[in-house]
Amino acid sequence: MRKHDPIQKVMTSHPVTVHHGDAVSKVRQLFHEHRIHHLPVVNGDQLIGMISWTDLMRVMLDDKTFAQDPRAVDAALDHLYRIEDLMEASPLSISANSSVRDACEALAKADFHALPVVDGTNLVGIVTSKDLIRFLLELY
Repeated sequence: MRKHDPIQKVMTSHPVTVHHGDAVSKVRQLFHEHRIHHLPVVNGDQLIGMISWTDLMRVMLDDKTFAQDPRAVDAALDHLYRIEDLMEASPLSISANSSVRDACEALAKADFHALPVVDGTNLVGIVTSKDLIRFLLELY
């Protein structure tokens, strides 16, 4: 049955990541450049956190921020925040041995839309609610 398919069938392998010591402006730039909304935060290959577009938006307080020169926004972000200030440390993750059903159950109960996929503590992928919807579309 398809619900027991391995998570590798739907996850994104080698996801775009950010290193815990990178500037917050890099997070904003990666979201924009790759058109994504979730970034695993790593130290080497080890998953240490997750940061979402929503996390970043919380600190970009009003619409005036968006009208400014992106360089000014980046400078302000980098001056005021570190990635560690914005990320979810020790996020819920799923094992590389998990099934599609496991991912669906975890995201159905969660207040977020992405799960890092790990082998031990090493990041091997990411699965989002969008990935799971695409998987469902293949079934119908």
